[in-house]
Amino acid sequence: MERENQTSISEFLLLGFSSWPEQQELLFALFLCLYLAGLFGNIFILLAISSDHRLHTPMYFFLATLSVVDLCLPSSTVPKMLLDIQTQTQSISYPGCLVQMYFCMMFANMDNFLLTVMAYDRYVAICHPLHYSTIMTQHLCISLVGGPWVIAFLNPLLHTLMMTRLHFCSNNVIHHFFCDINALLPLSCSDTSLNQFLVLAVVGLIFVVPSVCILASYSLIISAVMKIPSVKGKFKVFSTCGSHLALVILFYGAITGVYMSSSSNSSTEKDTAASIIFMVIVPVVNPFIYSLRNNELKGALKKILGQSKIFSQ
Repeated sequence: MERENQTSISEFLLLGFSSWPEQQELLFALFLCLYLAGLFGNIFILLAISSDHRLHTPMYFFLATLSVVDLCLPSSTVPKMLLDIQTQTQSISYPGCLVQMYFCMMFANMDNFLLTVMAYDRYVAICHPLHYSTIMTQHLCISLVGGPWVIAFLNPLLHTLMMTRLHFCSNNVIHHFFCDINALLPLSCSDTSLNQFLVLAVVGLIFVVPSVCILASYSLIISAVMKIPSVKGKFKVFSTCGSHLALVILFYGAITGVYMSSSSNSSTEKDTAASIIFMVIVPVVNPFIYSLRNNELKGALKKILGQSKIFSQ
């Protein structure tokens, strides 16, 4: 009888940044610039890697895959967010909300896995340089990318299917800029204890294990670098790995702030800020950080940009 008196909602309202009405134009310009910077940056890196045969190595294979993911992750949220800011129509259908949640989780998972794979690649390159080509075989590289794609596909599918069993009857206001699972669960009038457990257990496992692997890889890298007699050589490796590690800490710090907290504390301004970091800022910055000190990639990028200037004349 109680079930019959409940009315299923057909759409949600993404409030996003509507609490800052005076900053709407500034927010629109900021996120549009960030999105376009990441879009063109990742596209240029993909073009550079695909056009230069010298860059057809494991490191650049992982970087190209990261660029693909970093194109898709912001694209799952930012265009909708920009549309909402511009038109002030914050509605999203229930199926559309689940689809957005699925792709956000899938690409965030892949970003996480690729940061781990690239940390392992740098560990092998720095700690075992003479055996790099025999360790990082084509088969292993494909496995290191293919395996994560399978997990990244299945994990959000589990959470999405679990969401379909819940009933949403009254409150449809999401205090977030996208359909995040931690923002959706408190709106349900069903028992969400199993869903919350899966968020903490499965999501926790998927992010904790790779983060431990990354820390282990960089610890071994630092230990190997300390044995380098040249101060210049130490500084070069530390400056490169330091920027990578700083980005990893930023990514995992934001993830921890959102998904390792209880659902009752989700959808706050703090969670929104953390989500912006790992879903918008990190994907935009990732390729630039990983290629900033890479002379081979910078040379390929200059070649691509030089060709584009010729064609434009």
